Amino acid sequence: MAEFTTGEAVALHLPIARIPSRAGAFLLDLTLQLMLALTLQYALTVILLTTDADSAWLSVSMVVTVVTVLIAYPVCSETLTRGRSLGKMAFGLRVVRADAGPIDFRHALTRGLAGAIVDFWMLGAFGAVAVITSLSSRDGKRVGDVLAGTVVVHNRQAMPSPSLAVAPPWLTAWSARLDPSGISDELAAAARRYLTRLPTLTPPTQHYLGTQLVEAMCVELRCPQPVGYPPYHVLGAIMARRQQLSRV
Repeated sequence: MAEFTTGEAVALHLPIARIPSRAGAFLLDLTLQLMLALTLQYALTVILLTTDADSAWLSVSMVVTVVTVLIAYPVCSETLTRGRSLGKMAFGLRVVRADAGPIDFRHALTRGLAGAIVDFWMLGAFGAVAVITSLSSRDGKRVGDVLAGTVVVHNRQAMPSPSLAVAPPWLTAWSARLDPSGISDELAAAARRYLTRLPTLTPPTQHYLGTQLVEAMCVELRCPQPVGYPPYHVLGAIMARRQQLSRV
């Protein structure tokens, strides 16, 4: 399991896909790619022979087949399905961003190019580079994942719901006047971790860390601190307001 922090500073714990499941998905995708390559090359060869094209066009058709199979297939499939090739679908895997969000064309293209050039084929020694880098990474990332800022996770089992902050009723009116857009993601993530770990902290630590976070929050919010409330009440109200606006 690995912890991901979303743009709303919500902590998610997702199971990382390791080499056995990723290798199974890769081999299934490879089988489909070989079938696609044979079909595409056969079709192009028939077309070229019926049009009396010279041998140079045959070389062009081979390049088109290689590019389509090695790059276009993974890029298009992961873009259209938001991170799931056919092999990944069969093994219950998905490519996600570092914040657990869905990937887009840019991420898929980076992964596809790195896979064809570095991880598997041209410089990858038939996948040796991908295996070594994945084993060396805490999150099982190959070179393409590192460059794209992505992680491959399991998504078949039910994912745990993120714990959301709740504003105390007596601070709801105060927090409703706040504009939390100025709060940095780093500070919001620190506040989320504090609220999540609160039951495990001693009272002095709760007060000290909470006071520091409240002061930093109010500086970025450009508002005075509410007086007479525990720090975790104030942080809960601020984070609840931030989450509320992020869903609008």
